[in-house]
Amino acid sequence: AGGHHPAREGEVFNAQYQALRKLGCGAFATVWLCQDTRRKKHVAVKVLKSREGFAEAAQDEVALLRCVSSMKKKDRAGENIVSLLDDFRMIGENGFHILLLRALGPSLRCLMGNYAAQGLPLPFVKKSLQQVLAGLHFLHHRCRIIHADIKPENVLLYGRDKSLQRLLPDALDCGQRTDQRLKGPGGDLGNQLEESDLMSIEVKIADLGSACWTYKPFSKEIQTQPYRALEVLLGLDYGTPADIWSAGCLAFEMATGERLFDPQPGKYFSRDDDHVARIIELLGRIPPQIAFSWNKSTKFFSRPGALLRISRLSPRSLHSLLADRHKWAKHQVLPFTAFLLPALRYAPDRRATAAQCLQHAWLAA
Repeated sequence: AGGHHPAREGEVFNAQYQALRKLGCGAFATVWLCQDTRRKKHVAVKVLKSREGFAEAAQDEVALLRCVSSMKKKDRAGENIVSLLDDFRMIGENGFHILLLRALGPSLRCLMGNYAAQGLPLPFVKKSLQQVLAGLHFLHHRCRIIHADIKPENVLLYGRDKSLQRLLPDALDCGQRTDQRLKGPGGDLGNQLEESDLMSIEVKIADLGSACWTYKPFSKEIQTQPYRALEVLLGLDYGTPADIWSAGCLAFEMATGERLFDPQPGKYFSRDDDHVARIIELLGRIPPQIAFSWNKSTKFFSRPGALLRISRLSPRSLHSLLADRHKWAKHQVLPFTAFLLPALRYAPDRRATAAQCLQHAWLAA
């Protein structure tokens, strides 16, 4: 009771959506690839656990998605957010479940797996970031929503070109195995796509399961670790700037094929300790007014500028990381760092907004 619904292939939800195969299973829900038997197309059905707390969270997610759908009618930028097509309740063996129905596409993570060694081509990176940032601007200002979990797995690909649409469904579940290749008729899809085909791919922000209203945060702990903003790590209040920090981490990963921060726990320190240390190594000392603005700041710091459990740091600049490790030319490094660093400012009120990022010269070039 209270757990996952034991769905099976062939099961029909709401007399309309036939389960074809499971796409994923998480702590809160399972996601199924389904055939809409009336409209004759594939859809994704998210089946929430039946426990009362999950039902409440599902209702919150439905409210957020309905707000997005309503605001889409007033602002075309809403097209950069995946649509809620339907929601309904179902009673199963373990109680009542809420099911959310969304449009479907493989994730950006699937495509990135084909370019892991060098990152995605920069024209596609810029185009995709424009769409992600436009979507975030829409969420932040039109809907007053913080997404709270921007990462490659939550950015879905959408192919308008019919030949591309035939290829993309083959990768619907590749997010479960990030090293799996997107298969095309001649081999790896990512390696076979001409730039014109790659540039025909659109992206959409998906999964508002962790999202909240700007005026009503639901949880102190948000965001997947490598994309977690400094203020969230430190337990401070957060807002829409937390999404911009994640978008900056996403931009770096798309462009280089490597995570900007990939913290790991050690023998004497936690993953969070390592994360804060890596941020300081790359972006410099955290000002005391930020580091000590939380009454539990001693969790990380012994005194201003000094970490409690990690004493040896290896400072490196974003410029040197791109030039030395990723072999970027100087004319590539300077504009990209000028775009990225404002998205990673420590003080949330000084961090670039989605609108300011969209106006940056690097993105438009």
